[in-house]
Amino acid sequence: MDNVNSINRFELASFIVRLAAVGAFSYYSLKFIKNTLDPTQKQKKEAQKRAQLLFDRLNLSNGELKLNEYELVVASQLIDPQNIHISWQHIGGLDNIINDIKGDVILPMKMPHIFSNSHNVRPPTGVLLHGPPGCGKTMLAKATAREAGARFINLEVAMLTDKWYGESQKLAKAVFTLAKKIQPCIIFIDEIDSFLRSRNSNDHEATAMLKAQFMTLWDGIETDTDCQVIIMGATNRPRDVDKAIMRRMPAMYSIGLPNAQKRKEILDAMVEPGSLERSVNLEKVAELTEDFSGSDLREMYRAAAMIRVKEYANEHPELFDFINNPSASSSTTSSTENYSLINDGNDTSDNNQLRCIRMNDFVKVINKMVESRGHLGMGNGQSVIGID
Repeated sequence: MDNVNSINRFELASFIVRLAAVGAFSYYSLKFIKNTLDPTQKQKKEAQKRAQLLFDRLNLSNGELKLNEYELVVASQLIDPQNIHISWQHIGGLDNIINDIKGDVILPMKMPHIFSNSHNVRPPTGVLLHGPPGCGKTMLAKATAREAGARFINLEVAMLTDKWYGESQKLAKAVFTLAKKIQPCIIFIDEIDSFLRSRNSNDHEATAMLKAQFMTLWDGIETDTDCQVIIMGATNRPRDVDKAIMRRMPAMYSIGLPNAQKRKEILDAMVEPGSLERSVNLEKVAELTEDFSGSDLREMYRAAAMIRVKEYANEHPELFDFINNPSASSSTTSSTENYSLINDGNDTSDNNQLRCIRMNDFVKVINKMVESRGHLGMGNGQSVIGID
């Protein structure tokens, strides 16, 4: 009887060992096949390497955080607030909105103990910036992260899409679990309407599941009183955003086209000291740029500044000889010095050779931009002022 029992135990143990071996072989075989067939496997590994390098710069230990492979992929979208070079001083014409963001977003992150004992007075977990393109929504989000000292995840929605069933949901979950581990953190979604637009019966099953997963995870940070994670979204089409998402973003800021006074403030924040002639009237420039966004004004200033550079290049044809054939011009010292004018904008001795920007430069560029808008159906296309 004892022999029979020992034989049965031996057979059972042998069966369990074989079953475990078959299971392990099947698991690693399927994993190998998946990695072989997955066209994004190489990109995922590169993203994980970038994330590890970023953690080293942030003095964060992957061992302490215990990040999984999905969180490492999301971490490649992480931006150190110290590497964000946009501050409030670079944003003009939005003082009222900046003050509101300081009170609604930055204050709770800087002084969380004020809100810890109250269930009714809590910072928003969602912030929506909406308005026409080029009005500073992305700049505001980055400046907010910098001023709050929060880690900034610039989430690319395309990263969440994966051909394998269930992988997108895991990546969506990783966005929130990573943000909690490195909080305070701001998750920024540009063009949020393209990802979280209003749901309808025509949505693909995978897309609907991803949206539902994202909202469920969002609810999780809303119920966690100690969580310092904020989702900021930017959109040009707020009406296309799902109503359930709008409910989760109670702090909404409308950023419209700047009026003349705000355009003047934007220009003041943009102009470099000593770069303008005394005859330049920025108030007049602001009046001439009606319906210009902040990015339009930046392009106008860049184009006006380039006029003097082009004039300088035309007056010194050896510049082009050096750029096209550096070895042929290496014998002349002047061409090398001239090249440094374009190659190194921080060289003040070369910059002094450029004339200051004139009012006429701004007028030329404004007329050209207005005419282009007319061809695109964005305006009447008529010159705003004659050129002397």
